[in-house]
Formats: sequence, structure tokens, C-alpha cells
Amino acid sequence: MKKLAFTLCLMAAPLAAPLAAQDFSEGSEAKTWNLYAEQPARFDAKVVDILCELTGDCPENCGDGRRQLGLLRAADDALIFPNKNSQPVFSGAAEEMLPFCGKDVEVDGLMIEDPDVGAKNIYLLQKIRETGASEWTKANSWTKKWAAANPEAKGKGPWFRRDPRVKGHIERDGYFGLGLEVDQEYYEENF
Repeated sequence: MKKLAFTLCLMAAPLAAPLAAQDFSEGSEAKTWNLYAEQPARFDAKVVDILCELTGDCPENCGDGRRQLGLLRAADDALIFPNKNSQPVFSGAAEEMLPFCGKDVEVDGLMIEDPDVGAKNIYLLQKIRETGASEWTKANSWTKKWAAANPEAKGKGPWFRRDPRVKGHIERDGYFGLGLEVDQEYYEENF
């Protein structure tokens, strides 16, 4: 009986291999951010609208910049969530990928995966190119595009302190998003 169980395990092992974590570090030139659980990752994928993939709600051109974009990895059909570009701020990945909406691409960056904290398929995009292209596009244009779209928000300090959308949310809902009254109570109790 032990021999039968051992034989069945050996036969099943090749079937389980594709489900195991794959190493996508070969050929990656990604620069480290020294973040916990980061790994260089270069792979082929298709740029997709995440909401479209999950619900079937699929506007043209991935929502023209109003939707979160993702990468449907060719090797295993995993949906990868790029949540930052190569700039210091944690933003910009969707903006960098929008010109590649619906296209097959190759990407290079950092993957963050750690089952102990629930991190899976989180990606930090550093460069992207359409499949077959020789030149990479660096994923570092977000702040320039933001500044061009928000000329009235010129000034010093982080962009989000000057962003009209962020300021509008704070004016309406307070810093905690729980209402101006909650902000006032907190201020009175702590300052």
C-alpha cells in the first residue's frame, strides 16, 4: 500500500509543478527598492483592464485612464497587479501602461509575493515594451504627465498635497474620510 501511495505521489508531482511559484528573475535588469519580499521579474503579458477581466465590464481603450490596469501573464494566465512605476511615489503604473492597452508586452520590474502577509502578484513596473519591439519604455513619466494635467497645482512639496482631486476629497470628507466632524474631534482631543 505504501508503494502504491508513493507511486501515485510521483505521478501527480508533474501536474502540481505549474501551480508552484515560478521564477521570473532570468534576464531581469530591475533595480532593487530594498522592499520586503521583492524579487526581480521579467515576463511576457497582455495589458488588461482589471475590472474588465473580473466582471466583463469592458469600455474601449481600458477606460481611457479611469480604470486600474493589470498584466495577464502569458506563462500562467495569472492576473498581476502593477501598483507603482519606477518613480519614488507609489503611483503611476496604470498611466505608464495605458498606451499598451490590449497589447502583448514584455515587462521588467519587481514582484512582491509573501504568503505570510497575503501579498501575491504585486508588481512594481520599471520598464515596458510591446512584444517584438527592441526599445524599452521606462516607466517614469507619471509625475510629468500629472504636472501637465494640473498646471494650477504648481508648487513645492509632494504632488498629492497639491492635487485638486485629493484636496476636494479632504474638503468634503476630511483627512480620515470619515467626515469633517471626526477630523475636528480628533484635532480637539490631540492638539
